[in-house]
Amino acid sequence: MNNQAEVIVIGGGVIGTSVAYYAAKAGKRVVLLDRGDIAAGTSGACDGFIIMQSKNPGPHLDLAMQSAALYRTLSAELDYDIEYMPCGGMIVAESEKQAQLLQGLIAKQKQAGLQVELLPIAEARQSEPLLAEDLWGAAYCANDAQVNPIRLAQGFAQAARRLGAQIKPGTAVRQLLMENGRICGVKTDQGELRADYVVNATGVWAPELVSPFGIALPIKPRRGQILVTEPLPPMLNHVLLCACYLIAKYHPEELDPTDRQHRLGVGLAVEQTAHGSLLIGSTREFAGFDRKTTLAGIEAVAQHARRILPALAKVNIIRTFAGLRPHTPDGLPILGPVEGLPGLIMAAGHEGDGIALAPITGRKVAEYLK
Repeated sequence: MNNQAEVIVIGGGVIGTSVAYYAAKAGKRVVLLDRGDIAAGTSGACDGFIIMQSKNPGPHLDLAMQSAALYRTLSAELDYDIEYMPCGGMIVAESEKQAQLLQGLIAKQKQAGLQVELLPIAEARQSEPLLAEDLWGAAYCANDAQVNPIRLAQGFAQAARRLGAQIKPGTAVRQLLMENGRICGVKTDQGELRADYVVNATGVWAPELVSPFGIALPIKPRRGQILVTEPLPPMLNHVLLCACYLIAKYHPEELDPTDRQHRLGVGLAVEQTAHGSLLIGSTREFAGFDRKTTLAGIEAVAQHARRILPALAKVNIIRTFAGLRPHTPDGLPILGPVEGLPGLIMAAGHEGDGIALAPITGRKVAEYLK
């Protein structure tokens, strides 16, 4: 292994590959390492939402809007089809109480410059006719979109390689190296590699790299179970969430632990892929690093999805999968230099927003690599 680089990026998901691309674009000598393959972890076990209206106003929404702008030309920039679809998105409200929650969020988002509105169900069904008639309504944002996460990571990785980056899957990082009080590289299962900067983009595994230095990162794995249908004719015109998704993410204290759906953190997240299959999710469970699907989780997701979209009762599910989302207490990613560990840059903790924030994360992190 060439033992000298300017930037080592650890993690081959959408965040790590984005960082590698933007760092290489800035002229840095980059090496990207992953113990598995590109998009073999969380990025290969999630939906492809680029959704603005699920973000709280402030840094979260600001980053998401900047990222959305980058996505519009990203396929052309990477010279790779990432299956980007600017389809718009809806967040469905099942009750007046949920609509009030959305209305308060919408008012703040509009002040921040996001184009979003709350529609009565009759109006929402004009553009999304499969929604149940007895729903209260839906928030709509034309800026929401979707992408294929695996193709996104592959696109970033291939573009980074064309710019001179070394992409090394199957290389496990054992520990960070420190010299003269500064992080100076990594020890891998194939030898040591030195660099001016190391970027920790390992998602739910990020705390493992820094814990030997007495740093406890507040990142916990949160399991999301997703159902995949058979390929279908066009059924949906937008990416869809429900208000329960936001409650499970931002207000878990309002969930009833005696209710199975609430206990599993179920909130609708459904999209139709470029190949016709529906991805239907998802749970939000603290189950450690267990990536198995469960009968309880699958049933709860399916029942809730059928409640919102009754036509799904006649659709066949062909497989299920689960991925681990890197949860942080405030719902924001951990980005930038680490106090007490000069030379180390963090890019982890995006939970369900890694896809939406991938391009802007890569660009912002590259700015730290002076």
